[in-house]
Amino acid sequence: MAIPETPPNQMSFWEHLQELRVRLTRAILAVVVAFAVTYSFPFGLQDVLRPLKGMPPLRFLLWHWAQLPFLQAMSRTMGKPISELQPWAFTDLAEPFFSLMRLSFWAAIFISTPFIFYQLWVFIRPGLHERERRYVIPFVLITSLMFLAGALFAYFQAFKFLGDILFQEAKAAGLRANLHIDAYLDLFLYTLLTMGVMFELPVLTFFLARFRIVSARWLIKYWRHASILIIIASAFLTPGDVVVTTVFFSVILFALYFVSVLVAWVAEPRRPREDA
Repeated sequence: MAIPETPPNQMSFWEHLQELRVRLTRAILAVVVAFAVTYSFPFGLQDVLRPLKGMPPLRFLLWHWAQLPFLQAMSRTMGKPISELQPWAFTDLAEPFFSLMRLSFWAAIFISTPFIFYQLWVFIRPGLHERERRYVIPFVLITSLMFLAGALFAYFQAFKFLGDILFQEAKAAGLRANLHIDAYLDLFLYTLLTMGVMFELPVLTFFLARFRIVSARWLIKYWRHASILIIIASAFLTPGDVVVTTVFFSVILFALYFVSVLVAWVAEPRRPREDA
């Protein structure tokens, strides 16, 4: 029995694997280059470029930005200026080193997000029709912006909400802050990453509706089933056993789900599907 040949306009299984390897390699290289910047920039250039004179490596600035939302919440709750707060401690000598390295690594991923989304699009592009391939620029732009918007929302709003609740509870219990950097980064990075992924839901819904996989009517019909999945996903995605973050993630996902219904209604093709 003869093995059917692969059509000239399609890729074989091994060609798909090769293409996947190329895209993964390029995405990893982009993260590595970005990590070199986020961890050790300005590479000792202070002596060459005067504007960088006295500038510390970027990892220390990243740590300053990362701790700022919780320090602000702690300052509001305790009634002390941030300069007087010293909540951080470590019991392992390697903890600060690996924590700052991990923070720099995730910052590199955030910076590389547009390039990573572009590599994802290039990988799936061969399986699309010619008119669908024109979505490359909107796909890369919108997915990147929504991911960063979710991370910024988490940084400026989610941590304000969570920090106020958590520190008020600690103050009411008469507890003194003695926080580990590693444990805090677990909450910080997980919240930013999770919120960034959550904000991709309307984008995913747009393309699924555009390709007639889902519809606004279908999303409304199964909203009760989606509610159960949202609560389960929020509980699964919540770092540690902080119940308030589960509730917070659930509310955000509910809002994004109904935004996705509107997006699906806008994205649905108004013309009947054309036969291939």
